[in-house]
Amino acid sequence: MQIGVIGATGTIGSRVVSEALSRGHRITAFSRDASQIEDRRENVTWKSVDVLDAAGIAAVLPGLDVMISGFGPDNAAKDIADSVARSIADPTVYARAATALLTALESHPKTRLIVIGGAASLEVKPGLVWADSGELLHEALDQLGLPREYAAAMRGHGDALNVLRTSNRLWTYFSPAVEIAPGERTGCFRIGGDQQPVVDADGRSRISVEDAAIALIDEAELPRFVQRRFTIGY
Repeated sequence: MQIGVIGATGTIGSRVVSEALSRGHRITAFSRDASQIEDRRENVTWKSVDVLDAAGIAAVLPGLDVMISGFGPDNAAKDIADSVARSIADPTVYARAATALLTALESHPKTRLIVIGGAASLEVKPGLVWADSGELLHEALDQLGLPREYAAAMRGHGDALNVLRTSNRLWTYFSPAVEIAPGERTGCFRIGGDQQPVVDADGRSRISVEDAAIALIDEAELPRFVQRRFTIGY
């Protein structure tokens, strides 16, 4: 397959590129400025793209079977504090990126889109999502070491999901586990659906970035959640 990855230098995006290459796919890796990137791996081509520029995205879509967007403000892999600050300053950026991606797909309706989003739009209990859970959300942010103001960015991810839900394009939204960080590639995890996170025996919702990449490329290869959201966890 020919797979595009937006945010290919990021924590998740870089693992998605590596996972796809290991399976023999051809990758077009996108970054805000790819001019200084040196990558000698076979079957990967780097290009610059602005995820908020629908026309620019449309121009790079020809030939792609799937576009995976791991967009985030700035690069969390290099400076997590700056990325968090930018997300808090403009939580609307996620919905605007989703709108630009969908607009670009209007001229390429056969290209599938997978958006890597957040977990806060999943339910903390039936009928109540994390982003609207008040003190429960604050406790979760404290445990994750994030400022409570980051709740606005978490709601911004949910707004992006709602934008996708209004579209008839071939989109998929991926909510990772609540706790996601670099770790081990195990290949052993469970798939969840559109509402509640997958939790382990201790009640924790967690996944490694490496296993998240497996799930994303699995979905690219064999789509199960077109026009739907899915999640994963141990």
